[in-house]
Amino acid sequence: MTDSTPHSRHAARRGAGKEASIVREVAVIVVVALVLSVLVRSFVAQAFFIPSASMEGTLQVQDRILVSKLSTELSGVHRGEIVVFVDPGGWLPEAVPPTGASGVIRRVLMWVGLLPADTGEDLVKRVIAVAGDHIVCCDARNRIVLNGIPLVESYLKPGDGTEQVRFDVTVPPGRVFVMGDNRGDSEDSRFHLDVAAGSVPVANVVGRVVGVMWPASNWSGAPIPAIFENPALDVAPAARPAVDTGGDTAAPSGEAVP
Repeated sequence: MTDSTPHSRHAARRGAGKEASIVREVAVIVVVALVLSVLVRSFVAQAFFIPSASMEGTLQVQDRILVSKLSTELSGVHRGEIVVFVDPGGWLPEAVPPTGASGVIRRVLMWVGLLPADTGEDLVKRVIAVAGDHIVCCDARNRIVLNGIPLVESYLKPGDGTEQVRFDVTVPPGRVFVMGDNRGDSEDSRFHLDVAAGSVPVANVVGRVVGVMWPASNWSGAPIPAIFENPALDVAPAARPAVDTGGDTAAPSGEAVP
């Protein structure tokens, strides 16, 4: 058995110190990355998961979407935007949080932004009307009429219309009227007309959908359709001639039309 020399002991200590330094650096990098991830998720952007078919035609089931919170904070919510919002109450069944170790891990990963949010409390729809807008379903050709102007909605899922529910409402201040692009399979503002004309508080809007991140085959942006850029939509409805609705009057709020 031989004793180690002072040089070898010094080399061993130096090696151990170097390893400890690397571990500290990695730990700092991980902590900084997690903090940045939480900050980005909280104030800039967040990923979400699409669980239902209500936006088919534009967003597919299991799509992962990127939602910009910053754009909503800076410029507000506008007609034609696809937005994620928190259930204003009664739109979704009560969420049952996952249990066990896997549930805890999943919630932590969603909280730090490493998994798309899927809490069962958020919805994704398209903003059709904003505060002060007068929106009617429908004209003689089953088109939504917004501030007296019929909308040609090319983004709808083929074969789907809006005439399942007739309505005639003015959006209250601080709120928006939302609908899914898959009108035949979307329980949206049309089905909650008894509360604030079916509208959603702007304060509940989490952010605007920027586009689909995953799967790669569905990569796409989410631009505002050109019909919502029409300056005439901002003209007072009373200043326009009446739109032919085919002689039909709007059914009472929330009443399904056969």
